[in-house]
Amino acid sequence: QVQLVESGGGLVQAGDSLRLSCAASGGTFTSYAMGWFRQAPGKEREFVARIRRNGVSTRFTDSVKGRFTISRDNAKNTVYLQMNSLKPEDTAVYLCAAAPGGSTLYVESSDYTYWGQGTQVTVST
Repeated sequence: QVQLVESGGGLVQAGDSLRLSCAASGGTFTSYAMGWFRQAPGKEREFVARIRRNGVSTRFTDSVKGRFTISRDNAKNTVYLQMNSLKPEDTAVYLCAAAPGGSTLYVESSDYTYWGQGTQVTVST
């Protein structure tokens, strides 16, 4: 059993920055690839970013590339999503996810086994 708890969301203005955190417990953090997804009301869940177990390989969806950064601190069992130059279209519930293993790219919701409940990010104009 792996538990994931997101934090760091809030209300910001366009152009501002925000850092989300995802704290993991109940498993071996270094055994999991970690991902961030987001979901706006009435819309399908969207892949945002992922980082592999070694923390070296990262991947982002095109709409956030160059603005967002994903990182992990294995000593704290935490993965982060640094969001810069936020836009109103970034408004969504952001969810953290963990994948035990495999050889996929980890860009689909079905690639992940464990999910947090999400943290709300709202970007105003």
